[in-house]
Amino acid sequence: MSSAITPIIMPKWGLEMREGTVSDWLVDVGTRITVGMPIMDVDTDKLSNSVEAPDPGLLRRRIAQAGETYLVRALLGVMAESDVSDAEIDAFVDAFEVPVAGADDEDAGPAYDYAEVDGIRVRYARRGPDEGVPLVLLHGFGGDLGNWLFNIDALAESFPVITLDLPGHGQSQAKLPAKSVAGLSDFVAKLLDQIGVAKVHIGGHSMGGAIATQFALTHPKRTASLTLICSAGLGKEINTGYTDGFIAATNKRELKAVVEQLFANPELVTRSLVDDLLKYKRMDGVPEVLEALGHSLFSNGLQTETPGLKLDAKSPPVLVIWGAKDQVIPAQHASNAPAGSTVAVIDGAGHMVMLEKANEVNALIKKHVGSH
Repeated sequence: MSSAITPIIMPKWGLEMREGTVSDWLVDVGTRITVGMPIMDVDTDKLSNSVEAPDPGLLRRRIAQAGETYLVRALLGVMAESDVSDAEIDAFVDAFEVPVAGADDEDAGPAYDYAEVDGIRVRYARRGPDEGVPLVLLHGFGGDLGNWLFNIDALAESFPVITLDLPGHGQSQAKLPAKSVAGLSDFVAKLLDQIGVAKVHIGGHSMGGAIATQFALTHPKRTASLTLICSAGLGKEINTGYTDGFIAATNKRELKAVVEQLFANPELVTRSLVDDLLKYKRMDGVPEVLEALGHSLFSNGLQTETPGLKLDAKSPPVLVIWGAKDQVIPAQHASNAPAGSTVAVIDGAGHMVMLEKANEVNALIKKHVGSH
C-alpha cells in the first residue's frame, strides 16, 4: 500500500531549522506534479522559500494548512495515483509518525565544528557525503554561513559542502588575519590544510566571491571549479552607501533600511533577521573588524581589489550568477567573466540571489560542480 503513496514533508533548510510555517499552497488537489515544481511557500524564522517537489506524482491530499507551523519532516501532503483509494491514504496519514525535534540521525552530531588558524578561532560546517571533492562556500561582508540557508542541504545531496564564518564574522573570533582579499584567501587555504582538504570546488558571494577568486588564482591546482555569486572583484563599482551604512547602523530602524537593499523584495527582511544582525554587530570587537575591513576593501563607490579581472581561459571553470536587481554590485559586472564562463543573470532577484532564487541557484551550481 505505502509504496504507491509518496509523502510531501516539511524540508530542512540550513543547519538550524527545526520548523516552518506554510504560508500558501501553490497547487490544488488533482494537480499532476513534476520534479522541481514549486508546490508551496514556507516561512522560516529567517526567510521564505518555495518548496520544490522532490518526487513526481498526483496530488491527492493537502494536509498542511496555511498559517500553521510544522516540524521539519512533518507530513504536509500526499501524492498517489487515482487507483489508490481514499481509505488507503487515510491509513497512510494516520500511520505517519511525526519526528521528534532533534531525534533524527542527521541532528545527532554537532551542527558545527571549530578550528584555530593563526590564533583565530573559526566556526565551520561540513555536510554531505564523505567522498568526493567538496564545495567550499564563502559568505560576503557582514554575513555568515547562515547566508547559505537554502543552499547547503540541497547541494549536499550531490557532493560534500563546507561552509564557514570568515574571521570577524558570525561565530568566528572577531579578529582579522588581514584586511585584504589576498590575506583572507591565504587564511581559507590554511583552514583547509588544517582540516585535511586538498582539492576543492570553491564559491563565494559578494566579498566571499573575491576571496574565492583569489584562492583560485593562487591555488589553481587545488581548484576544481569556481562559482561567483553577485561577486566582488569583477569590476570597480560598488554601492559603498550599503557597506558604510551597514557599518554605521546602530539600531533596528537604521539597519533594516540598509539590509533591505540586499533584496529585490524588501519584505523578505524579517524582524528576526534584523535582530540577529544587530546582535552580531554589538559583539565585542565586531564594529572595529567591520570598519577596518570595509574601509580597506570598499571606498568612495569603488572596490580596491579586483581579482576577477585577472581570470582568463587558463583559470579553473567559472560559473557566474547574478541577481538582475542587485543594488550593491552592478549585475553588469557579470559580463566581465572570462571567456568560456557560464553566466546566469536571474530576474526578480537582488544581491542575495542565492536566498531569493535558491532553487535556480542550486540547480546551476549542481550542474557546474557536477560537470567538473
